Amino acid sequence: MRKLALGLFLVTALSSCLTHKKATTSKPASHGSSPGISNKDARRNNEEVQKTVTKNGVTYVTYTSDSYIQRFKTIAIQEMNTYGIPASITLAQGLFESGNGNSELARVANNHFGVKCSSNWTGKSYYKNDDMVNDCFRVYSNPEDSYRDHSNFLKKKNYAALFELDKNDYKGWANGLKKAGYATNPNYPNLLINIIEKYHLDQYDRPEGSEAQKTKREDKVFAQITTNMGKDIKDSIVNVTPVNKLYTVKQGDTLYNISKRFGLTVDELKALNRMGDNNIKLGQQLVIAK
Repeated sequence: MRKLALGLFLVTALSSCLTHKKATTSKPASHGSSPGISNKDARRNNEEVQKTVTKNGVTYVTYTSDSYIQRFKTIAIQEMNTYGIPASITLAQGLFESGNGNSELARVANNHFGVKCSSNWTGKSYYKNDDMVNDCFRVYSNPEDSYRDHSNFLKKKNYAALFELDKNDYKGWANGLKKAGYATNPNYPNLLINIIEKYHLDQYDRPEGSEAQKTKREDKVFAQITTNMGKDIKDSIVNVTPVNKLYTVKQGDTLYNISKRFGLTVDELKALNRMGDNNIKLGQQLVIAK
């Protein structure tokens, strides 16, 4: 009995020591984030980090709404500057159509807008049940190609009226898409508008806003005409010759609608002006003659 009692005492004492050691070496409960980082900043950092997930042997990136916006806002703005589609609309459609980039189509086919195959589609295809069994969807090499194809898709004739709207008019675009037949859901415009306003996506529709306010440029073409008023016609012709070859960028202009206006392609317009990207600014003068 004494041996048994002694054994029980040693076991109890050892258990007590281990418990005490565990309690004294464990980290205190956290009530915030790392020192120097506020809870708000920590949450924001956590939301913006893209996570990698492996499922059924396939590894892919998952997004939150915020990390999706951060990842694709640049390409949305580039498409806006080239084709005139509001970046807010493109991002809202991407968020909605792809489930924040986490849908099956977005993960497997890099298809963020649910664009289906057409008779002239020559790329890879992915089949899944949608409106019909085994509907054919386009497969892209990367998400950026999906964004570009989305812009090209909206260049169809039935969407032409949308490009007459100001690129800042996201409400007009949302309602216009439904009217033009982009979606059958009667609530589609409100869905897009709610996403845009929830995440303040309209801020990306005016990337040149602050700079435009700082640089209130005078229209050099009209200034040139004014300068030559009353002069001899011959002198005026010499001085104003560039007028019919230049165009001054105005509010709402894009490379796409300027090129169409003067019978050029976007690439031709960029080549004429030696442009390395698609960005244009208010007051900028573009050569529009071949």
